[in-house]
Amino acid sequence: MDGNILTAIAQVGFPIVITLYLLIKFQKSLDVFADKIGDLAGEIKELSAMIRKN
Repeated sequence: MDGNILTAIAQVGFPIVITLYLLIKFQKSLDVFADKIGDLAGEIKELSAMIRKN
């Protein structure tokens, strides 16, 4: 019985660790992307205001 549990953990554990690692890396990339989109939105608002003034 103990051997079956250890085998199951060994077989499933590696994919779970890789999945968690990739999710964490992907989340960091999404955070950076969201920040850049926010910056872009601010720049668009500034340009829009400049165009309206002229």
